[in-house]
Amino acid sequence: MIITSLTPASLLPATVRLFALAQQKIPALNSRWNPSDGTPVFTINGQYTTRGWTEWTQGFQYGSALLAFDATSEQALLDLGRKNTLVRMAPHITHTGVHDHAFNNLSTYGNLRRLMKEGRIPHNEWELHFYELALKASGAVQVARWSGTAPAANAATANATALGYIHSFNGPHSLFIDTIRTCRILGVAWQLGHKLMHEGDRSADLLKRSVLHGLCTNHHLIFHGGSGATYDCRGRTAHEGIFNRSDGSFRSRATQQGYSPFSTWSRGLAWSILGFAEELEFFATIPAEKFHASTGLQKADVLAAYLQAATDTADHYIHDVSAADGIPYWDDGAPNLHKLGDWQSRAADPFNDHEPVDSSAAAIAAQGLIRLGRYVADCGAHSMVLRTAQDHGTQRDHAIDAQEYINAGLTIAGTLFAEPYLSTAPTHEGLLLHSIYHHPNNWDHVPAGRKIPSGESSMWGDYHVLELALLISRLAGGKSLFFFDPASRSEPAGSGIG
Repeated sequence: MIITSLTPASLLPATVRLFALAQQKIPALNSRWNPSDGTPVFTINGQYTTRGWTEWTQGFQYGSALLAFDATSEQALLDLGRKNTLVRMAPHITHTGVHDHAFNNLSTYGNLRRLMKEGRIPHNEWELHFYELALKASGAVQVARWSGTAPAANAATANATALGYIHSFNGPHSLFIDTIRTCRILGVAWQLGHKLMHEGDRSADLLKRSVLHGLCTNHHLIFHGGSGATYDCRGRTAHEGIFNRSDGSFRSRATQQGYSPFSTWSRGLAWSILGFAEELEFFATIPAEKFHASTGLQKADVLAAYLQAATDTADHYIHDVSAADGIPYWDDGAPNLHKLGDWQSRAADPFNDHEPVDSSAAAIAAQGLIRLGRYVADCGAHSMVLRTAQDHGTQRDHAIDAQEYINAGLTIAGTLFAEPYLSTAPTHEGLLLHSIYHHPNNWDHVPAGRKIPSGESSMWGDYHVLELALLISRLAGGKSLFFFDPASRSEPAGSGIG
């Protein structure tokens, strides 16, 4: 049940409590952890351990210290985050084998640059250039993982005559839903004036590739309810899209961490909500002429497509995927959900015997819902947005309620900032309990005497609950939190929407 009485100010005591715990736990983990063992990923019996396909969580470890410093002004947290960024993070800048550049590098170099630009840490010109060079290089390396696709000009692709995507670590054939949130590092690099250079001095525009990736994701990985297929539930997301690299044609959907290609992996859905909402905030600051010069697309068409992606996925999360307190189980098609009865009518139960919840998905989605609600309110699209179904060409109206998104995000935050999700035990190294990594592979720890994973934390869950808390604390003071350099809106409210 969405709580309508919550405000950012009313959640301030809860954010203070969370950051007080972070102030203790983050340095303690840093003191215990031996970096030669790899990167901390998730906890087992309350102790962080490492396991993963790639090193995608180190930026969350040190970025969490920087977020906690931002909230507490504790110098030791800044020193921890800054020193480890300098010593440990350089290999991530030039890592050509991953699609996770923003997770690692925007969480560290990006936060340090933001803190300096905001005056939270002393200005140093060469230090600022150091952070910016790292972000430029990281954005270019990520966008070099480019795979072109067959064209699909329609409303979902903003009528683009060419598409493409940043391919996942699975290979050039693979598009992941997760990557929409890492596209933000392309925006920062583009805003800093950077571009990717190819042979013959040909250049690739970072904003254009970011936009085309988002449109490709919207068209192929997000369902909009118009195809007539039995699995086409509006707002559902697929984890992975598979393309024929001989001709760039789309072939099938797949999943790595979800239950099936035709169900919704909850964290993938959350990445989509937050990724598209943040991009909408960013695009709103770019003049339409400059946007068109970089992308070759009309800004209004892109905003409409991205808004469709954000609102469809947000509505699916609120109405179909989450329990009454806003917390989702790990997949909306999880095979034993039916054993929980009418699970949506009551708060999620992380201690049930059938299917695990994923609090990390909730933390990611909550921030996306708040940002989306604020964007919708600012641009004046409160009431209705006309959507065009991808395949049938029919038009349907769907109500958009900005305040519902904000209230839903705050409701989720209120749930996560308290027990049983807040990790208050000093012996537990995590901050957010009941996070899930890879349930199909059985990687998550099942406590003694229980049947499903519960009670553990993840680096991305801890980072995103801190980022959520910092956003809310900023909003309580009449400010916000952006990954890009904020500016006044380039055009009147509502420009290009509808």
